[in-house]
Amino acid sequence: MKGVVLAGGLGTRLYPLTKITNKHLLPVFDKPMIYYPIQCLVNAGIRDILIVTGGNSAGDFLQLLGNGADFGLQRLNYAYQQGEGGIADALKLAEHFADGEAICVVLGDNIIESNIKKAVDDFKAQGTGAKILLKEVHDPERFGVATVKNGKVEKIVEKPKQPETNQAVIGIYLYDKHVFEICRTLKPSARGELEITDVNNEYIRRGSMTAEVLKGWWTDAGTFESLYRAATLIRDNGCNRMDI
Repeated sequence: MKGVVLAGGLGTRLYPLTKITNKHLLPVFDKPMIYYPIQCLVNAGIRDILIVTGGNSAGDFLQLLGNGADFGLQRLNYAYQQGEGGIADALKLAEHFADGEAICVVLGDNIIESNIKKAVDDFKAQGTGAKILLKEVHDPERFGVATVKNGKVEKIVEKPKQPETNQAVIGIYLYDKHVFEICRTLKPSARGELEITDVNNEYIRRGSMTAEVLKGWWTDAGTFESLYRAATLIRDNGCNRMDI
C-alpha cells in the first residue's frame, strides 16, 4: 500500500497567516503541520509516500522535507496541483504514483493521537473497495457526516445544516485502484470543486465501503480554533508519533 498526503489549497480560513506560506507548513506546537500526516502513514507501516501540494510555497516542502530522512524514509515523492480543484482533483494526481496499488490518503491538516495500522491492515484484508475513518464530534456541520446502520455506511452528507448523526468522516481514506476511475467521472460541486464525499458515496453505491471509528483524539487544523486545539492537544497529551 502507498500513502498520499494532500497538502494543497489556499488555506483561506487561516488568513493572514497563509498569505505568505502554505497552511501545512504552519507550526502545530513544536512541528510543522505536514509532519503529522507523514508520520501517521509511517506509523502504519507505509513507506512509499507522495506529497501533493500547490501554490507559491510548493518548493518549501522540498526544502523542509527533502527525501524524508527525518521519517526514516529513503525517498519522498512530490506532485504539484494547479489551481483550486478540490480534494478529489488533487487525488487524481496520484494515479501514476499509485500504479495500480491500494492507497491510504491523509489530508495534510489532520492530526491524530493514535495509530491507524489496524484500519490499514483491515483494509488489506478487505481487498477491494474503500474504507473511511469516523469520529464523533460536537460540530458535525463542519464535516462530511456519515449515517451508519447495522455497521453499514448508508450515506455521507457534506457539511449538512441539520446533521443526522455526529459521526464525522475524518480526513483519512483507504481506496483500491478504482478510485481514479471514479474521480474521472466526477462533476464539480456548487463551489466548483471535485468533492471527496462524491467519491465516497460512489463506493457506498457500489456496496464496497466500510468504516471504522478512530480511537483516541483527532482534530483538523484548518481554522484558527482547530489549529489552537491541535497545538494544545499535542502539548498536553502528545501523539504516539512524537519521536521525530
